[in-house]
Amino acid sequence: MDWEERAARASERFEDGAARLPEDTDERQRQLTRMGNAAWAAGLSFLMLGQRAEADAWLVRAADTYRESWPSAPPGSWGRPIGAMKSRLVAGDLEGAREDARWALDAGAADSESPIGRYAAALANLVVGDDESATALVATLAGAEAIPASVTAAITALCSSSLRLL
Repeated sequence: MDWEERAARASERFEDGAARLPEDTDERQRQLTRMGNAAWAAGLSFLMLGQRAEADAWLVRAADTYRESWPSAPPGSWGRPIGAMKSRLVAGDLEGAREDARWALDAGAADSESPIGRYAAALANLVVGDDESATALVATLAGAEAIPASVTAAITALCSSSLRLL
């Protein structure tokens, strides 16, 4: 795997997207999401290269970009807070991850009819240290087609583990 090439391509995709940000709010939120995905890819690629500072910068950029895309996103776009929390956690930005977790919870993720929304809320509750609420939400994910069984099993293990996520 050529991580340098992947990092360069992802960085270029982000910069290209930023240079072509549309004015139309719907197109803009879509472009910002693509840019967040490119920043995530760049961050992971730099992490694989052992370039921690560069990785962290790109991962925080991914989180910020996902968050920027949120206000104009369609209702139920829970992947954005999930992506923001995960990006900040991998970057070691624990306070930022907690802010993003509170954002997801304040946006109503826990009350979502969508399993993805409830997954976002379960993750958010783990990030802010509310294991009891996370456990209750994880119970609602069993058998949800939108959530792979392995993801449900992993978050269940985090809820029941004596090890804390943060």
